[in-house]
Amino acid sequence: MEKSLDNALLTRIADNIRILSCSMPEKAKSGHPGGPMGGADFMALLYTEFLRFDPSDMAWPQRDRFFLDAGHLSSMLYSTLSLFGKYSMEELSNFRQWESPTPGHPERDVPRGVENTSGPLGQGHVMALGAAIAERFLEARFGHWLEHKTVAYISDGGVEEEVSQGVGRLAGHLGLSQLIMFYDSNDVQLSHMVRDTMNEDTAKKYEALGWRVETVNGHDFEEMRGALRRAWAETEKPTFILGKTIMGRGVVRADGSPFEGSPKLHGNPLSKSEASFEKTVEMLGGDPKNPFQIFPDVKAALEKVMAGKKTLVAEAKKEEATWAGLNPESAQKLQGWFKGELPKLDWSQIEQKPGEATRAASKNVLQYLAGKLENLIVMSADLADSDYTEGFLKQTKIFRKHDFSGAFLQVGVSELTMAGVMTGIALHGGLIPAGGTFFAFSDFQKPAMRLAAIMGAHVIYIWTHDAFRVGEDGPTHEPIEQEAQLRLLERLKNLEGHRSFLALRPGDGAETTVAWKLALGAHGPVGLVLTRQPVNDLPAKAGSNRFADASAGVPKGAYVVQDCEGKPDVILLANGSEVSLLIEGAAKLKEKGIKARVVSAISEGLFGEQPETYRESVTPFGAPILGWTAGEPSTLRNLVGSLGKVYGMTRFGASAPFKVLDVKFGYTAENVVVQVENYLTEYKENLKRLKALS
Repeated sequence: MEKSLDNALLTRIADNIRILSCSMPEKAKSGHPGGPMGGADFMALLYTEFLRFDPSDMAWPQRDRFFLDAGHLSSMLYSTLSLFGKYSMEELSNFRQWESPTPGHPERDVPRGVENTSGPLGQGHVMALGAAIAERFLEARFGHWLEHKTVAYISDGGVEEEVSQGVGRLAGHLGLSQLIMFYDSNDVQLSHMVRDTMNEDTAKKYEALGWRVETVNGHDFEEMRGALRRAWAETEKPTFILGKTIMGRGVVRADGSPFEGSPKLHGNPLSKSEASFEKTVEMLGGDPKNPFQIFPDVKAALEKVMAGKKTLVAEAKKEEATWAGLNPESAQKLQGWFKGELPKLDWSQIEQKPGEATRAASKNVLQYLAGKLENLIVMSADLADSDYTEGFLKQTKIFRKHDFSGAFLQVGVSELTMAGVMTGIALHGGLIPAGGTFFAFSDFQKPAMRLAAIMGAHVIYIWTHDAFRVGEDGPTHEPIEQEAQLRLLERLKNLEGHRSFLALRPGDGAETTVAWKLALGAHGPVGLVLTRQPVNDLPAKAGSNRFADASAGVPKGAYVVQDCEGKPDVILLANGSEVSLLIEGAAKLKEKGIKARVVSAISEGLFGEQPETYRESVTPFGAPILGWTAGEPSTLRNLVGSLGKVYGMTRFGASAPFKVLDVKFGYTAENVVVQVENYLTEYKENLKRLKALS
């Protein structure tokens, strides 16, 4: 905490934020001015007197972190950061424009002070929870000197989104006293008043969840200052500050009469409501003809504030240097974690038993990594003994209040919360989060997965029970269309222009080991899709072994597992448990004189990044390629080409033993032969049709 400013000066700073915040959507003719104007007082106080950060290095690892949940309040965040020199007035004036650094909803930009991409309500504060967990994990290993706060800013929508239940429960249960949440409660939503949606006592709810709760006037600096000071001093519970604010604070009509608290101010520029933009700016002390300015007295005050922050940061860095001098090995380790460096791991040491389920192979990898990859945090949604993350859990212990010496988080039945927590841990930096659940339940995680993909957050999703072979549990637990959705993500670029997601569905234990290696070395989100049932090991090439073959082939996304003499009559392509099925089918095809090549295609994304010469060597253009998937057929459609075909599921699953389902749904070697023969007839007909066109 820093020296308190005069409240009159804080009002000037807040009014400057208000002017900039309403001017941005006004010029863009699009945006949300009301919320930012209501939150300006809290932002002015928080950023000047409480948040510890280095204005010259916003990525300083020991900084306090601010997570905006309500992304529609972006103009408030940009305006606040502009006072610290992170956005120019020209950049603010280009709000919501092409290639502007001030998009409609914030996109992660740590050098400018934006910790997280936000927009889908609820996601910002679950990421904050993850960051707070990361801070406790690091503090438990390296000492109190790196303690810092995580502040989340939420709105009514954030409270209403279901993920808030998971955030409230977990943070209270773990006693995350370094986490502070400000609830901007202005009674107004986009299309209606809050009273039309809920009448809960939010303060009592969070008290019941184990938070320390205060209710303050969100425009009274003394009340907010006292609440924040107590939050900064709290050591037992997370703090929930319910700030009663006014939507569109300071907005007036053309005649100067107040026009505050209206839903019309939520999602419209001031001039599109009953308010007057010009009169409002004038009443707040600005120039309506040139509103993009920082007041001279505000600029002078902020220069002193920044000087004070630099002094505090210098003291913190000095403390760190003293610690590093006394603990050189730990200091080197911590530095390596934040750089994303991995320890030397001998992946060949991992013993994979023949014919295991790939979830069991993943368990073996986790057992090996426990204790060796010290910055790995593993978690599970009440499924550790089913998704086999217990392989890691049995080597460590779970997080508990005041004890983060272990490395496992029991999230409970809360997949969306878990996914957001993983993203927050990754955004904090220094740590690698991995979380397990059933693949069908990845549906709960999609909003967080999408944001992780947009941001390039390095998280690892462990998804087991990957197909209809879940069996007796029936269609609700049997993923069909889920993998196709992952492949869509693999085809998209993130905001930095890189592949946004890596989806890996290994075909045996060796491929699972290599998939984990790829997952740990990735620079964005990764999904491991694993079987519940045992799978046959794929054949090793002559003079080689399965691990060597997988190590060479898996990083390329697709590779030839088994070839034939001469030119193949058909190329069979699959991933996961279907690859071994195709190996069986190829043997039966050989008996009928049909030569087949079998390709394991663990990742469409990786395969698409290979040179064309390599891709042609595996799946030549125009060759007869039959894909086989336990998912919806489009999962492999891009890989088989325009003349190829995919055999897959066109219905949801069914409840029966998985071996019965294999027969009923046609996942047998005998049906592979039938489908190949039918396909080759169709393929030849299509070739004739193409020749006729020429």
